[in-house]
Amino acid sequence: MYTTAFLDLPPLLSAGGTVRLPGSKSISNRVLLLAGLSEGTTVVHDLLASDDTHVMLEALRTLGCDLQQDGDTVHITGLGGQLAVKDADLFLGNAGTAMRPLTAALALLSATQGGVFTLSGVPRMHERPIGDLVDALRPLGCTIECTGTEGYPPLRLAGGQLELSAPIKVRGDVSSQFLTALLLALPLVSQQQALTIEVVGELISKPYIEITLNLLARFGIQVERQGWERFIIPQGSRYQSPGEIHVEADASSASYFIAAGAIAGIDTPVRVEGVGAASIQGDIRFVEAAQAMGAQVTSGPNWLEIRRGTWPLTAVDMDCNHIPDAAMTLAVMALYAQGTTRLRNIASWRVKETDRIAAMACELRKLGATVVEGEDFIEVTPPATGAWQHASIHTYDDHRMAMCFSLAAFNPLAPTAAAGKPVSVRIEDPRCVGKTFPDYFESLFQVAQTDPDLIPVITVDGPTASGKGTLASALAHRLGYKFLDSGSLYRITALLALEQQVDLDDAQALEALARRVGHDISLRFDGEHIWVDDRDVSDALRREEVGQTASRISAVPGLRQALVELQKAFRGLPGLVADGRDMGTVIFPDAALKVFLTATAAERAERRYKQLIQKGFSANLDEICADLEARDLRDRTRAVSPLVPAADARKLDNSALTIEASMDTVLGWWVEGWPHVIAGH
Repeated sequence: MYTTAFLDLPPLLSAGGTVRLPGSKSISNRVLLLAGLSEGTTVVHDLLASDDTHVMLEALRTLGCDLQQDGDTVHITGLGGQLAVKDADLFLGNAGTAMRPLTAALALLSATQGGVFTLSGVPRMHERPIGDLVDALRPLGCTIECTGTEGYPPLRLAGGQLELSAPIKVRGDVSSQFLTALLLALPLVSQQQALTIEVVGELISKPYIEITLNLLARFGIQVERQGWERFIIPQGSRYQSPGEIHVEADASSASYFIAAGAIAGIDTPVRVEGVGAASIQGDIRFVEAAQAMGAQVTSGPNWLEIRRGTWPLTAVDMDCNHIPDAAMTLAVMALYAQGTTRLRNIASWRVKETDRIAAMACELRKLGATVVEGEDFIEVTPPATGAWQHASIHTYDDHRMAMCFSLAAFNPLAPTAAAGKPVSVRIEDPRCVGKTFPDYFESLFQVAQTDPDLIPVITVDGPTASGKGTLASALAHRLGYKFLDSGSLYRITALLALEQQVDLDDAQALEALARRVGHDISLRFDGEHIWVDDRDVSDALRREEVGQTASRISAVPGLRQALVELQKAFRGLPGLVADGRDMGTVIFPDAALKVFLTATAAERAERRYKQLIQKGFSANLDEICADLEARDLRDRTRAVSPLVPAADARKLDNSALTIEASMDTVLGWWVEGWPHVIAGH
């Protein structure tokens, strides 16, 4: 999962391949709550790992459920409808799928069994309305206090006296989660009589209610549905564990890959596994919407394959009440359509993780689109030819904003794109996808392809012990880019040559050894650690003997060529930070940003001395300093690729700087130069 402050997406040119989706958020949290309320132990398979499921699991644990988790499988021993804990403070983040049903369940249990519960979340959760659910529960006799603003969390639930003879009324035109909350909670108090829920106003997001009813049946509750206006819970309903249950993959998350296939599945399709034609989720009907825009889709019970059909895409005028979350993806697909796309009946967007109509309109305009927004609709007209704009997309702590706008990176394919002028897209706070799809961007890069020349590279060069490896590794982590410690490739080859007793004067043998590195000799960078054939060689590579050998063999032309080819192969999505000799001059002369570190020999010797002593190696400071000065001279004057900064490199003397200060300086250069530093590299 990306934890960076922003993620720069290079222009993408095609999509194809297979992605397996994580479990559905809506199904995951419903199943967790139902298992927590049931008698017996439920084994939940393929559970979504996300922020929303994490807060639900923690809430159930706090309430006394026994939880045993192993990866995406969790064993839950439920409460059997009886409170084990009667005083708890529950923090529910920004998870509406946890806040709404837990409010209903705990309000009813508190009123019948006693207990005081407080439910709170992040600031945005305290802006998301819950008044219609509270208004449905209070007439039943539940004591509910909104401790901040009336009609919004945080809430305090403190007992009451239930009166259940009259039908329970709830508005259906704001959020279907209020009705879902009542459907999940009311079986807990149905022992004496059947309970009737009456929906006031038109019920929106009906497919999500179908998910709720389907899962209730799996747990032994057969709700009678009379149209979409009345729901009857039978007397004596009791939750019964199904024993085992599998969570279907998230159909809303599938929408981004369906869209990618429709836009960029040119030569090969995008295959989505984990959800298909047999899905119980309403958002699977996004397939129909994508087909209406031109996508070619084939499907099976738990898979979809999507490729480009009609091109450009066809603008649509569509009622999206049945796919409220997935419909956001249509708004970005509209950038690739001919004409104006109008999405209607989406008022629920206003009360989601953010006001999604306003947010979508604002960010689409940044890209150059013309947007008209209303209370319950949005109209999107693509940018005029050549009018696409570089855009830093604000995500509003909303996972779907981040995932939707990643599709704008396919802009070179847009019918209105300017020839040869792709625009850069920056996704701010990409970590927000953790709410439902922590590995979204990794999955996107798994199926997206582009020209290697469009993938941005930052190079960090400089003399031995200047700190370039540490700085480059930290930069890669902060930017979410791949990392190449090129110097380690020479040290790895040197270490292997020493271990295998290769003649250091045998150029042919050294070249043959170098060509095996990264191929039949596996190589993996992991932060501060380097693994060769599943062996951590990080400390061994720091030995002076290895460093001296690396400097010596680096002058062998055949070995250098073998490692140059290997280094160039590290260039991959979404970008690369490469440190080491010749990075900005020989390996990646087109790098978007080139950094050349300098520091005095004395300062570098002091750093190397401390490193060696800390790792338990004996060392002499004067000898290290003399060796570095000799190595600097040798590197500057060698016939093959002497150590010199690239003509366009930014020089940074870090003699008196910490790594953090050096990194802030380089990140400042990157931010200051965006987007032109990428677009023009």
